[in-house]
Amino acid sequence: MRLTFYGVRGSIPAPGSEYVKYGGNTACVHIELNDGTDIILDAGTGIKQLGYDIAKKDSDIHLLLTHNHWDHIQGFPFFSPIYQPGRNIFITPGMTTYDENDAILQQMTGSYFPVHYQSLQSNLILTNVPEGKDSWEINSATIFRHPMNHPGSGSSYLIEADGVKIAYITDNELYPPYRKETDFLEWVSFASEADLVIHDAQYMLSDMPAKSGWGHSIAEEAVKLAMACKAKRLALYSHDHMRTDEQVSAIEKHCHEVLEIAESDIDLFAAYEGLEINFE
Repeated sequence: MRLTFYGVRGSIPAPGSEYVKYGGNTACVHIELNDGTDIILDAGTGIKQLGYDIAKKDSDIHLLLTHNHWDHIQGFPFFSPIYQPGRNIFITPGMTTYDENDAILQQMTGSYFPVHYQSLQSNLILTNVPEGKDSWEINSATIFRHPMNHPGSGSSYLIEADGVKIAYITDNELYPPYRKETDFLEWVSFASEADLVIHDAQYMLSDMPAKSGWGHSIAEEAVKLAMACKAKRLALYSHDHMRTDEQVSAIEKHCHEVLEIAESDIDLFAAYEGLEINFE
């Protein structure tokens, strides 16, 4: 299995010279299984470059969406495979409130975008997982989902394949002031002994209480979860669009200090565009 980060920012793209090291594109992660299956997590602006990279393939694409906030779907109209005749693209919407499974397509209608999704020559297939079903198969992978704590809710995903377990838990507020969809111990069970946990780490304690309830976690909370899960690796993700490279690096350093105090050997890093992880 090979995993590549194509977009790691939250809320809105962050262009400019101060955002080069980690990148300014919004959420998108690509997983290529050993059997060649392509699984994409979210369709933020990072999916544009991913489209160029996989356009030469003609195999099916499986896109798993967490939710419909713009930074998770806004790159889709610029994803080149959707313009390839006959290309099969299976889209799994997040478990959102309200239930708007076709929001990613509706952004390509009316006055929103000049090309209507119904004019595309690719085969766009919405795969609505039945309510109450929490796992299914995509070729050699088993996919699990869990409701996340975020305004409008949505889905977090766990992918098991090739002897590897990846937990993708972004735009998730571990300790929200509103009613939780999933509590801390449920997250521990969901991501137990994951090879890699990718978790929202958009805020710091200094951002609170002003941003409490906005649907994102404090970086130290993500570290706490990874330790409780006994995860091997933790990727800090969904970096705040206002944080410069220097500031993200400072958060990464601080989280390493937390791990050192806890005497934890978790491999922690701040995710950045282009980072590729090959799981043996």
